[in-house]
Amino acid sequence: MSSITHTGIYDLTNALSNGLSHDLSNSHDSYHAHFYFDESSLALATALRTTIRDELGLEIGNLNTRLVGPHPQWSFAATFSHDDFDTFVPWVKANRQGLTVLIHAVTGDDLIDHTEHVHWLGSPIKLDLSGF
Repeated sequence: MSSITHTGIYDLTNALSNGLSHDLSNSHDSYHAHFYFDESSLALATALRTTIRDELGLEIGNLNTRLVGPHPQWSFAATFSHDDFDTFVPWVKANRQGLTVLIHAVTGDDLIDHTEHVHWLGSPIKLDLSGF
Protein backbone atom coordinates (compact mmCIF):
# COMPACT_ATOMS: atom_id res chain seq x y z
CA MET A 1 0.00 0.00 0.00
CA SER A 2 1.59 3.22 -1.10
CA SER A 3 0.88 6.50 0.61
CA ILE A 4 2.46 8.48 -2.19
CA THR A 5 -0.07 10.15 -4.44
CA HIS A 6 0.32 10.49 -8.17
CA THR A 7 1.79 13.96 -7.63
CA GLY A 8 4.48 12.65 -5.30
CA ILE A 9 3.01 14.33 -2.21
CA TYR A 10 3.22 12.02 0.77
CA ASP A 11 -0.26 11.39 2.14
CA LEU A 12 0.43 11.44 5.86
CA THR A 13 -3.11 10.59 6.96
CA ASN A 14 -3.06 7.47 4.82
CA ALA A 15 0.44 6.64 6.02
CA LEU A 16 -0.54 6.89 9.66
CA SER A 17 -3.62 4.72 9.14
CA ASN A 18 -1.44 2.19 7.31
CA GLY A 19 1.10 2.08 10.14
CA LEU A 20 3.92 3.83 8.28
CA SER A 21 4.76 6.19 11.15
CA HIS A 22 6.73 3.71 13.17
CA ASP A 23 7.66 3.61 16.79
CA LEU A 24 11.00 5.19 17.42
CA SER A 25 13.72 2.60 17.82
CA ASN A 26 17.48 2.70 17.51
CA SER A 27 17.93 0.19 14.71
CA HIS A 28 20.06 2.14 12.19
CA ASP A 29 23.56 3.60 12.05
CA SER A 30 22.60 7.19 11.25
CA TYR A 31 19.61 9.52 11.63
CA HIS A 32 18.34 12.99 10.82
CA ALA A 33 16.08 15.08 13.00
CA HIS A 34 14.29 17.79 11.00
CA PHE A 35 12.95 20.66 13.10
CA TYR A 36 10.11 22.61 11.44
CA PHE A 37 9.42 26.25 12.23
CA ASP A 38 7.93 29.42 10.81
CA GLU A 39 8.42 33.14 11.24
CA SER A 40 6.84 33.09 14.71
CA SER A 41 9.16 30.33 15.96
CA LEU A 42 12.34 31.38 14.14
CA ALA A 43 14.04 32.59 17.35
CA LEU A 44 13.28 29.29 19.09
CA ALA A 45 14.57 27.27 16.14
CA THR A 46 17.73 29.37 16.00
CA ALA A 47 18.38 28.82 19.72
CA LEU A 48 17.75 25.06 19.48
CA ARG A 49 20.05 24.80 16.48
CA THR A 50 22.82 26.63 18.33
CA THR A 51 22.40 24.44 21.42
CA ILE A 52 22.47 21.23 19.37
CA ARG A 53 25.66 22.34 17.64
CA ASP A 54 27.52 24.01 20.51
CA GLU A 55 26.41 22.08 23.58
CA LEU A 56 25.51 18.66 22.18
CA GLY A 57 28.24 18.68 19.54
CA LEU A 58 26.11 17.31 16.73
CA GLU A 59 26.37 18.17 13.05
CA ILE A 60 23.61 20.54 11.99
CA GLY A 61 22.43 21.78 8.63
CA ASN A 62 21.54 25.26 7.48
CA LEU A 63 18.73 27.23 9.05
CA ASN A 64 16.45 27.10 6.01
CA THR A 65 14.02 30.01 5.77
CA ARG A 66 12.90 28.72 2.40
CA LEU A 67 11.59 25.33 1.33
CA VAL A 68 14.31 22.71 0.83
CA GLY A 69 13.95 19.15 -0.45
CA PRO A 70 10.77 17.38 0.61
CA HIS A 71 10.20 19.74 3.54
CA PRO A 72 7.15 21.99 3.03
CA GLN A 73 8.07 24.31 5.90
CA TRP A 74 11.15 26.13 7.03
CA SER A 75 13.50 23.69 8.72
CA PHE A 76 16.92 22.70 9.92
CA ALA A 77 18.34 19.23 10.40
CA ALA A 78 20.61 17.62 12.94
CA THR A 79 22.54 14.47 12.06
CA PHE A 80 23.12 11.93 14.80
CA SER A 81 24.37 8.39 15.10
CA HIS A 82 23.24 5.14 16.64
CA ASP A 83 25.51 5.98 19.59
CA ASP A 84 23.88 9.42 20.08
CA PHE A 85 20.33 8.12 19.78
CA ASP A 86 19.61 7.25 23.44
CA THR A 87 20.74 10.69 24.59
CA PHE A 88 19.59 12.92 21.75
CA VAL A 89 16.06 11.63 21.15
CA PRO A 90 14.95 12.16 24.78
CA TRP A 91 16.62 15.59 24.66
CA VAL A 92 14.60 16.48 21.55
CA LYS A 93 11.37 15.26 23.17
CA ALA A 94 12.04 17.41 26.23
CA ASN A 95 13.30 20.52 24.40
CA ARG A 96 11.41 20.86 21.10
CA GLN A 97 9.03 23.37 22.77
CA GLY A 98 6.11 22.65 20.47
CA LEU A 99 8.05 22.41 17.21
CA THR A 100 7.23 19.48 14.98
CA VAL A 101 10.22 17.21 14.50
CA LEU A 102 10.65 14.44 11.95
CA ILE A 103 13.20 11.82 12.97
CA HIS A 104 14.20 9.38 10.27
CA ALA A 105 16.91 6.86 9.52
CA VAL A 106 19.60 7.62 6.95
CA THR A 107 20.08 4.43 4.94
CA GLY A 108 20.83 5.81 1.49
CA ASP A 109 17.27 5.31 0.22
CA ASP A 110 15.68 8.75 0.65
CA LEU A 111 12.17 7.59 -0.24
CA ILE A 112 12.16 4.75 2.29
CA ASP A 113 13.90 6.92 4.89
CA HIS A 114 11.19 9.60 4.61
CA THR A 115 8.23 7.19 4.46
CA GLU A 116 9.00 4.02 6.40
CA HIS A 117 11.88 4.79 8.77
CA VAL A 118 10.11 7.78 10.31
CA HIS A 119 8.84 9.00 13.63
CA TRP A 120 7.07 12.30 14.24
CA LEU A 121 7.18 14.41 17.39
CA GLY A 122 4.35 16.92 17.32
CA SER A 123 1.90 17.33 14.48
CA PRO A 124 3.01 15.45 11.35
CA ILE A 125 3.15 17.36 8.08
CA LYS A 126 2.90 16.26 4.47
CA LEU A 127 6.23 15.84 2.74
CA ASP A 128 6.74 16.45 -0.98
CA LEU A 129 8.42 13.27 -2.16
CA SER A 130 8.16 14.03 -5.88
CA GLY A 131 11.94 14.62 -6.01
CA PHE A 132 12.83 11.10 -4.88
